[in-house]
Amino acid sequence: MTVPAAVQRSVAEADADVIVVGAGPAGSTTAFHLAQAGLDVLLLEKTTFPREKVCGDGLTPRAVKQLIAMGIDIDAPGWVRNKGLRVVGGGRRFELDWPELASYPDFGLVRTRQDFDEILAANAVRGGVRLLQGVNVTGPILDDRSGHIVGVVAKKDGEEVTYRSRLVVAADGNSTRISLAMGLHKREDRPMGVAVRTYFTSPRHDDDYLEVWLELWDGETLLPGYGWVFGVGDGTSNVGLGLLNTSESFKGMDYRDLLKRWVKGMPEEWGFSEENMTSPIRGAALPMAFNRQPHYTRGLVLVGDAGGMINPFNGEGIAYAMESGQVAAETIVQALGRTTPAQRERVLRAYPQTLKDAYGGYFTLGRGFVELIGHRGVMDFAARHALPHPRLMRFALKLLGNLTDRRGDASDRIINALSKVAPSA
Repeated sequence: MTVPAAVQRSVAEADADVIVVGAGPAGSTTAFHLAQAGLDVLLLEKTTFPREKVCGDGLTPRAVKQLIAMGIDIDAPGWVRNKGLRVVGGGRRFELDWPELASYPDFGLVRTRQDFDEILAANAVRGGVRLLQGVNVTGPILDDRSGHIVGVVAKKDGEEVTYRSRLVVAADGNSTRISLAMGLHKREDRPMGVAVRTYFTSPRHDDDYLEVWLELWDGETLLPGYGWVFGVGDGTSNVGLGLLNTSESFKGMDYRDLLKRWVKGMPEEWGFSEENMTSPIRGAALPMAFNRQPHYTRGLVLVGDAGGMINPFNGEGIAYAMESGQVAAETIVQALGRTTPAQRERVLRAYPQTLKDAYGGYFTLGRGFVELIGHRGVMDFAARHALPHPRLMRFALKLLGNLTDRRGDASDRIINALSKVAPSA
């Protein structure tokens, strides 16, 4: 990526108000909002753009709302709009349009991660963020007296470098080396998923709907998860599957082989054959339901996958990465505007509760859903008896996609009430 000369600085001048580690959707969104508030922000990315990430590439209306709020031009070439979900299961196939809500747009998007992350990072740079690529953060710099993080140690061009700041944001994904170094480990009582995907040259590349298959069979076993076919609009389709660790065979499963076997059952005219595959099958872990906590400790703020902010209902992560980035930025701006360390800490320590208020009850419902579909026969029962009822499926679309208005219709009020009364994740 070409960074405008006006925002380039030497490493010696790289100290900032806030360092954001990782230029994925969470990191770039956090950095953008911080810079918009007038803070000096350094965004560190271990790779160089363009770079690939394993993802379904589908963006729900929650994610679209965040893109619009940041001024991303979603009418530019390369963005593919969709009307909703096409659900396949129980011998049926039907289409569910995204709900019409005041809170969210009524359309989704598809954009490959090959350039999606770069678009967000470039937008952050235009907003005043200083981006350094090829900087692999290896650990924190801690204050000797307080134990707070006051910067990071990194490798750049084979040499060790240091960067100092008032606060650090961990946006470095599921592996989040900086969080681990600060003593924040995964919670084993939270679900984990895995996603594998590839791309095929296919006539289905310009589909108006994101297609989701609710039944994943491994021989005679119905697995907890789903498959997808998302048209990318460039002559290819993103085809993949996601599975939850509630399956008994989760640990020993060959996911790549399962994907190959699954697409062999697709109609030949769709083109999902090995000779039409344009990318190797790749996989990634999906940390769900706040699987790493607390989301603030000793000067370190967690956003996105680093904090396990993936929806356990559907495996969606990009929307929550961007939303948590905005919330984190708002908290940090308020904290750094306080005059004493004690006042700043009081604001920052409220950040985890803000996230729990926003997502905690809903994620708890999702954890219950994950446990339920992990039982043999539940998925089969749901596919056979729930899918034939369009009204029930429209409710399910709102629930699984977390798409409601605060004062909406009866289904909105039911979902909001359930999320409110459920214990916080």
